[in-house]
Amino acid sequence: MMAIVGLGGLGKTTLARSVTKQLKEGEMKRYFDATLWVYVSNAFDVNSILCRMLESYDCATGANLSSREALIGSLQQKLKEKRYFLVLDDVWNEDANNWDDLKRCLLQLNSAKGSFVIVTTRSAKVASIMETLSRCDLGTLSDDECWSILKDRVFADLNAPIPSELEEIGRLIAKKCAGLPLAAKVLGSLMRSKNGSNEWLSILQSKIWQVSSDKEDSKIMSVLGLSFDNLESPLKQCFAYCSMLERGSSIERDNLIQLWMAQGFLHPSHGHQTKQEIEMEDIGNKYFETLLENSLFQDATEDEDDYGVIITQCKMHDLVHDLANEVSQCESWTSDFNHEMDDNEIRHVARVPTAILEKMPKSSISRLRSFFLNIREVSNTIFPKFRALRVLSFCETENQELPYSLSKLKHLRYLDLFGTKIKALPEFIGKLYNLQTLRLPWNLKKCPKVIQNLINLRHFYFGEEMKFEAGILGRLTNLRTLPFFNVGEERGNAIKELGGLNQLRGHLIIIGLEHVRDGEEAMKARLVHKSHLSRLTFVWTDNEVPNENQTDVLDGLEPHGNLLSLTIGNFMGARFPSWISAEGEVVVFPCLEQLRIDGCDSLESIRITQGIASLGQLKISYCEALSSQEVGLDYCTSLQELDIDNCRNLVSIPTAQGMPSLRKLNLVACEGLSSLGSGLNYCTSLLELEIKICDNLTSIPITQGITSLRRLTILCCERLLSLPSGLQFCTSLKYLYIRDCSSLVSISASYVKCDHPDSTNQPEEISQGVDAYLSLQLEDCHTVESIPPNLRHLLICHCGKLKYVPTGFHLLTRLKELTIGPFWHKLDAFPDFQLPTNSQLEELWLFGWPKLKSLPQQIQHFTCLKEL
Repeated sequence: MMAIVGLGGLGKTTLARSVTKQLKEGEMKRYFDATLWVYVSNAFDVNSILCRMLESYDCATGANLSSREALIGSLQQKLKEKRYFLVLDDVWNEDANNWDDLKRCLLQLNSAKGSFVIVTTRSAKVASIMETLSRCDLGTLSDDECWSILKDRVFADLNAPIPSELEEIGRLIAKKCAGLPLAAKVLGSLMRSKNGSNEWLSILQSKIWQVSSDKEDSKIMSVLGLSFDNLESPLKQCFAYCSMLERGSSIERDNLIQLWMAQGFLHPSHGHQTKQEIEMEDIGNKYFETLLENSLFQDATEDEDDYGVIITQCKMHDLVHDLANEVSQCESWTSDFNHEMDDNEIRHVARVPTAILEKMPKSSISRLRSFFLNIREVSNTIFPKFRALRVLSFCETENQELPYSLSKLKHLRYLDLFGTKIKALPEFIGKLYNLQTLRLPWNLKKCPKVIQNLINLRHFYFGEEMKFEAGILGRLTNLRTLPFFNVGEERGNAIKELGGLNQLRGHLIIIGLEHVRDGEEAMKARLVHKSHLSRLTFVWTDNEVPNENQTDVLDGLEPHGNLLSLTIGNFMGARFPSWISAEGEVVVFPCLEQLRIDGCDSLESIRITQGIASLGQLKISYCEALSSQEVGLDYCTSLQELDIDNCRNLVSIPTAQGMPSLRKLNLVACEGLSSLGSGLNYCTSLLELEIKICDNLTSIPITQGITSLRRLTILCCERLLSLPSGLQFCTSLKYLYIRDCSSLVSISASYVKCDHPDSTNQPEEISQGVDAYLSLQLEDCHTVESIPPNLRHLLICHCGKLKYVPTGFHLLTRLKELTIGPFWHKLDAFPDFQLPTNSQLEELWLFGWPKLKSLPQQIQHFTCLKEL
């Protein structure tokens, strides 16, 4: 257990997050089987920590496990004999008994030795209680480092000259940051919005620097306060409302905007140059971006869920959350922030038990506008007292039915039932006429017909299996968000119900397209008129045989030209839709960035035309009949990623002119692929090339070298005879991994001199700077003298006839990790080999030696060895 200790805003969490990312995605990921992250904060509850460990492991919830024994039992199943890396973020607990309690629980998990716990804390006392290793004390930054952060935030072009007057003022402001990165980021974001030296001087001469306090966080809070003061008035309301969100939690952009909208913080307006109305959601997006640009939000990410839906999330630093609490304390009451409250001024309540809330005067409760619950049982007697409630959010409640008293909440605009266990939606839901956002549990499968009365509904969330009676969704013409549209059979939704929903935006997934009769019926969805939709997914289900009727249907589903992303799944037609493969120079989809084709077993060819020159990502998977990628890839002048997976009959990928913008090429399980085409040499921006299970591929045509290439992975290509001849010219190569290529008899001399009888390679001069994994499976190869001397990771395995370790190891002065085995199965003594006298080897892995009687004598000279 190790502690990272430092002032608030110094970067403790950022450091821990960086390490965690390396363990998940980088070369270090092989060291741990699981990485877990738990935000702790003030409340150090052992059961809660165990529960959140479960959630962090695989997004499974531990909320249903009521006892500690059940929580430990579930963690044991997941972590038994596994080595895990756990981060406990923002810990304040100074009670040694609580720490001992947690340690006892962790010791019961039966995990592998070497599991590791990192704790981030501002308290040296916390560190002294829990640490078993030397702590990491973070020091403050220098003034020059703070100025560097400020510059990075302020100036778009870091190479452009900075006026001397501005630099002088900027450096003086950097000194005011007290060495705190967060202060530098916030001030830099604020300075970016200021024009000229006078406005920078106003920051330097602000009264906030005159605040004197013994509290270590006072200066950073003053800086945050200055940033808040510079926000426009409506945006100040929006920021203050963020105090309702749980400290340390992820903030989902769309959800937050819908909460702001429900409170009336977002007002539709008209553009300055056009008379077109700017919608509330667009204003909310602008506010979100402004808070992000001002560093009041941080760590923004875009994650894609299982359905391809892009979810934008961010977080608030603990100190920023404290500021939101401070500026909203008159109106907001949360369990995170305890202060004297005036019942008459409270408007928003979060995570406060209803039993405590009911003690408030009836007149005060009637003024509440927000109520966020996270308790298991909710008293039904509280709801009739809410007269002005606009936001109601249930989280982890055990109630299986909604109380009828909810029907009286006439002003309700936002209702989140996602965290409930309700089994059915009650009929009275149709009386909540002012609802703008409704979020339902994803396990609900039926919706009452009265939902059609919610004519003001703009955002409707439900699961994939939700079924609606015919005619319901077609009446909700104000809808902006509709995650799924299940095309029903005779009595279900007809595709024509989409026809009037022209306000839809974001991502729409249409499922069950086999129930659409023909192209004429498909056209009634009027997708071509839905200009706000950015992402579309078409899914056919229960498909087994080719069906040309589906081609007609897909032709009728032509989207609007503003589309950014298109996914086609389980389509059983033989040809691509006419609207995407039309001939000529007409730009059909000028904005399309992503195209995915999955499980289309009857599709024989994919024709790309000039009409989608903006395409940046093309993914094709499980298309059994696909035999050729027709001409068109040369038109993809913006293509950066090409993935082709499990297209077993694909013979070639014609790219005569290459794809100069391509950065990533992945080819997996394309057993029929025999040629990559000559264009690979012209993919001058290629960074990653990965080829796996392509049994008919005999060569990789890189003859001139791709100087941009950094990663090359080749696995399980049985007929591959040689590595690319131009590999020596790939001067940026950092990662090379080759494995299970049983026919590989020739390796470029620039990498390995091979003495196999069929090989004519002679030693050549090596390119420098390669930092790679190299995996060799050669059965009669005796020397590795031409492996790049900068190689750090070497794997020699599956060499069933090899009786000697190849010579040449003495040249590998930077080798860090060596894995060897199995060789000839009858070897009983380790073959002699020699590393350089100044060997940096840290890890040695030996496997597959059933008769081995002793370890190699050279081990005693490996003074840097850490793992054997």
